[in-house]
Amino acid sequence: MIRIGVVGCGVIGTEHLKAAMQDPRIRIQAIADRIGERLDTAVREFSPEAAYSDGSDLIGDESVDAVVLAFPTAERTATALDAFAAGKHVLLEKQVAMHSADVRRLIEARGDLVGACCSSRFRFSARARRIRDIVESGRLGPIRMVRSRAIVPATGAPTAPKPEWRLKRELNGGGILVNWGCYDIDFLLGAFSFDLRPLTVFAQTWQIPEIFRSHVPSGSTAETYYTALIRCDGGVLISLERGEYMAAKADASWEIIGESGSVRFDMADTADDAVELVSSSAERGAECERTESSACPDFHIHAGPIVDFAESIDTGRKPATTLEEALIVQRMTDAIYESAETGRCVILERAEDS
Repeated sequence: MIRIGVVGCGVIGTEHLKAAMQDPRIRIQAIADRIGERLDTAVREFSPEAAYSDGSDLIGDESVDAVVLAFPTAERTATALDAFAAGKHVLLEKQVAMHSADVRRLIEARGDLVGACCSSRFRFSARARRIRDIVESGRLGPIRMVRSRAIVPATGAPTAPKPEWRLKRELNGGGILVNWGCYDIDFLLGAFSFDLRPLTVFAQTWQIPEIFRSHVPSGSTAETYYTALIRCDGGVLISLERGEYMAAKADASWEIIGESGSVRFDMADTADDAVELVSSSAERGAECERTESSACPDFHIHAGPIVDFAESIDTGRKPATTLEEALIVQRMTDAIYESAETGRCVILERAEDS
């Protein structure tokens, strides 16, 4: 039995707790939250053995084997380092850290413990398994292009306040890129088993349009729209675009294009799991086949990280996204911000060094 402690009982922390209750390998040993009302609600719903108002007290609880850190990014690295020092396995919510240097510190501190990251969340769907199988089959031939475009149109004025941390770089490390773009990057790298090697990045970011400024907390400093072009070793090109509060039509499409085939799928939460696979031959040209994946309810996507974390601890295998893989995602994220701020292409690695 793995005795889990969850620090942060907000929306995503609660999802972890719900999933933990369904896994026979996990016991909810302790929870912690600074907001008393939220802590009380979680105690009533999940009945942990212990409840704390301070995460450091949970980290110091010797009855806890592993911790889930489900609170804004700025304070997570310090807490994770304390947890590793206390001999506990650690599951970090996305994004993994504020900067690449923080991830390197986590890798150094981990030792033989399990360190995992929730940016893997969307790779637990049936659709993700289907995409990975197609890529690994070689049916697409040598890969040329990977495209991701996710656009959320602006809606009317919100009826409830938005979280303060979500668009403040000092609290969260960034905006839409770290809130959602980390899922995009992790998903596509995972489809290639993290074998793609990013070399250069050119990007641009934009903050919320003035017309929608009243929709977010005052003082919001992070981007709501970004686009990036990433060249990988071997000439593979990755095009990323994601925006919210947009004066544009909704879109949530991915496409992987190879020399002899391509695959397209919709990443919207409400979309079906259909995958469009294009195969080609000299005799027939390009032909499209639409296949359905088995449905994967949203709950399983949220459950994936903690279930995978528990299995990694139980069996000794690596988690879906290791800290080393999370470092690749973070380095790409850092480079996107650097390129957007400087207006220059950022070199991650030189081709001759790869």
